[in-house]
Amino acid sequence: MKVLVALILLVQLPIHKAVPAAPPHPPLGCDDPETEAAAELALNYINDHSHHGYKFALNRIENVRVVPQGPNNQIMFLELDLLETTCHILNPTPLENCTVRSFEEHAVEGDCDVKLQNLDGKLSVLASKCHSHADSAEDVTRVCPDCPLLENLNNTEVLTGVAAALNEHNSKTADAYLKLLEIGRARIQYHPVHLIFVEFAVAATNCSAEEGKASVDACQLLPEDESNFGFCTATIATQPTMDVQVDCKLYGHQPGVTYSQPGQDTSAGLLPNVQGFTNHNLRLSHNNPVASESSSSEFPTSAIAAKSVAKRAVAEVAQHDKVVRPVGFAPPPPPCPGRIHYFKI
Repeated sequence: MKVLVALILLVQLPIHKAVPAAPPHPPLGCDDPETEAAAELALNYINDHSHHGYKFALNRIENVRVVPQGPNNQIMFLELDLLETTCHILNPTPLENCTVRSFEEHAVEGDCDVKLQNLDGKLSVLASKCHSHADSAEDVTRVCPDCPLLENLNNTEVLTGVAAALNEHNSKTADAYLKLLEIGRARIQYHPVHLIFVEFAVAATNCSAEEGKASVDACQLLPEDESNFGFCTATIATQPTMDVQVDCKLYGHQPGVTYSQPGQDTSAGLLPNVQGFTNHNLRLSHNNPVASESSSSEFPTSAIAAKSVAKRAVAEVAQHDKVVRPVGFAPPPPPCPGRIHYFKI
């Protein structure tokens, strides 16, 4: 009897089956919408926090890594490949309307590591580290032997050309006298005609051009609440005589837009961080002070300068590695690196 009761109780016991663990969420790919949204936010952050040179556009998402931090909280690490546009950072033109410089214009590439947080579905940038560099002169001349190449921003010919171009503009305008803020880029063509191509940022002063001719030292940049920045492009021929073609455009007052070191002129030289360099380095290492996560800016990758070449070699191997698959089955696209938006340098 006792055995029968025990059997009945045993049958009535609830049966606990092992519940299989939920399959892990597949890793994000570099071209996934979530990754691209994070990259767009990161790009805007980088451009908003740049102080010199030009805006950058996204060329490729090189890598993405997501680290769970708890319920509804993730940390995302992005590696971004950027390309310089023709829009100076003071230019109010939206990034999507800015032209990426062509390879023949001696392109400049940016490499950025960005750390973001996704908290309750809201993305924010915690930190970023960036570096930019011009493509090698050898690569440009191999494709375009006659293309002018980037020259050092403090090159004597460049400084002379910028001074001549600014003087030319100020001598022929009836508007505000302009002063130089910074030289953005310079290229020199040696054959068949010696030409200097320069681009430089300017700002309006409290003097008219006529007043500036009489006493340039008395002309001061407009106060912050009236500031008016602009941009000039010029071509200078030096032989047989100097001939200057210059075009300057002022953007009008932009509330909240400032320039970190105004008042530079050609006689004072360039900003210390660009002397001897062909481009303004996108040297940005920034922690977001209002981010909800720790302000630590450590990234799970090696230094950008060391990885910029190596990561491309890895990407090439990953994209060209052949996998044997059954006939009729197309191989899935590699999760990373992502597609190239413009061109590879």
